[in-house]
Amino acid sequence: MDELEPALRALVEKCCGRPVARVAWLAAGLGLRRFARVHLTGAGAATLVARIEAPEDPAGRPAGVAPEPPLEPIRALLERHGLPVPARLGADEATGIELLEDAGETTLADAARAAEATGLRALYEEACDLAPRLQRIANPGGVAAFGRRLDDALLAYKCELFCAHALPPQAGPGAAGAVRAAFRAIADEVRAAPARLAHRDLQSANVHVRAERPSGRRLVLIDLQGAFLAPPEYDLVCLLRDSYVELPDDELAHQLARIRPALPDAPGPEAFARRFDLLTLSRKGKDLARFYYAARERGDPRYLRFAPATLRALRAAGARAAVRDTRVAPFAEILAALPESPCGR
Repeated sequence: MDELEPALRALVEKCCGRPVARVAWLAAGLGLRRFARVHLTGAGAATLVARIEAPEDPAGRPAGVAPEPPLEPIRALLERHGLPVPARLGADEATGIELLEDAGETTLADAARAAEATGLRALYEEACDLAPRLQRIANPGGVAAFGRRLDDALLAYKCELFCAHALPPQAGPGAAGAVRAAFRAIADEVRAAPARLAHRDLQSANVHVRAERPSGRRLVLIDLQGAFLAPPEYDLVCLLRDSYVELPDDELAHQLARIRPALPDAPGPEAFARRFDLLTLSRKGKDLARFYYAARERGDPRYLRFAPATLRALRAAGARAAVRDTRVAPFAEILAALPESPCGR
């Protein structure tokens, strides 16, 4: 990213009126977008985060579906509604650089690993409380997120990712058909569900914790541009069935029981549990496939260590969903037979 550094430094000086002391490029994730922490000089020296767009990989979305929209105006909309998002400090569309308030280095995953049981519960209550706040935001017009949704095409894409990258050769010739039948059942449920605004990737890596702030105001949401409409359980699946933080069963049950009646649609217990499990199958199935894809196709094995927790979430959801819908049962059997070792394939 050295070629972008002069433009980044110039943009920071123009927008912030302060010279740059140094630029620290942050480790890349599964996506192609890059980030840097920019250290400023002068009185009250501080930092900001530069977000740099990269050419989009069309393989990351279903054919015929538009790419993710830009960060604005969804960031500004959430900010107007009081959601904790980074302030925008400047931008240069020509270079694809946006300057954002620094949300700090501590993610929810970091804080969860360091927390005692009571602290963990309080953190996740605070995080879960963001879901109903998001879901109450109505379409103001002109925000692309309200024209995007979890639909049949996106679910079919997730299904094929699983078939291509998470099914082992020994699964047999009928395995892909079993996975597709389960995802059709998920699509039927999603079509019939209420559609509410969702962050879409409300996992611990995208929730930062500012420990110096009081409880109830510690969290900051990042990676907002993928927002779309989805069933009310979707963000809760991302948060509570996170591959990076495996919550104890009793903690998961507490958080779900507490937040369900607070959602704008206040879904009944059975519908809520049914959709939560089915959405877990679609979301975690996609995540497992991406972890294997990154290792095999991109030579990036960092995420294989999260495969066992992801598979355990899939097995638990599959077992419950299979009791409710026989179309899911063969997929649940496939999940039960998959090796838990991250390199088991």
